[in-house]
Amino acid sequence: MEILVTNDDGIDSPGLHNLANALCEIGNVNVVAPAKQQSAVSHALTIEYPLRTSSYHLNGSRFGTAVYGTPSDCVKLAIANLLDSKPDMVVSGVNFGRNTSINILYSGTVAAATEGMLVGIPSIAVSVNSHSRKADTIPSSRYATLIAKEILENPLFQGSLININVPDLPQEDIKGIKITRPSNAKWKDWYEKRQDPFERDYYWFSGEYIVSEEDLETDDFALTQGYVSVSPIRLKLEDLSLIDVLKSNKKLI
Repeated sequence: MEILVTNDDGIDSPGLHNLANALCEIGNVNVVAPAKQQSAVSHALTIEYPLRTSSYHLNGSRFGTAVYGTPSDCVKLAIANLLDSKPDMVVSGVNFGRNTSINILYSGTVAAATEGMLVGIPSIAVSVNSHSRKADTIPSSRYATLIAKEILENPLFQGSLININVPDLPQEDIKGIKITRPSNAKWKDWYEKRQDPFERDYYWFSGEYIVSEEDLETDDFALTQGYVSVSPIRLKLEDLSLIDVLKSNKKLI
């Protein structure tokens, strides 16, 4: 099995290193990841500048290819040019910070996996519920590998996207896996106004993440209760509820 591994935290991320190492148990791993941090860039593509690549080495051995672009760039370029053949699976992560609910839309991690799904490749995004790069991503890598193995053995998962979020807990304290849906959580955003040493104003993004549902079938609540959240994700762009409304509006037709 050929597995393409990527992320949005950059090719130097320990979460990526642990994930690639774990996935070697079930297939041949090819790492193509951003050369630097690319969190929250969603599906952004590089179109005004050339995409450059370089070989990345870890502990004296070649680890993968660094791309000076976004997570979506990495997957599209890998499939189109860098790999000898289309991979059997795309796995993105391990991301530092949960990618649940509305965060799915902003996440570069999930976007990279979505690019695999869009071309018919079963894909996984995996995140740990901590923004600290010191968080242990080995449990997350193990769960991703377990689920990847099951997906690869089941043809029903062709072209699927599975979003995994893992508690920041020791392996023995994780309660198990819950199959979930994205919650209805929202961000209450604001920008802190600050000044640099030259008294010039600038703004720093901030906000509060508000989770209102206490339902173990939702990703946010399952995660906070100590479960691994596993959510199948599918893109559906049309709003069927408004099609008939617009068709019946005589001013529009």
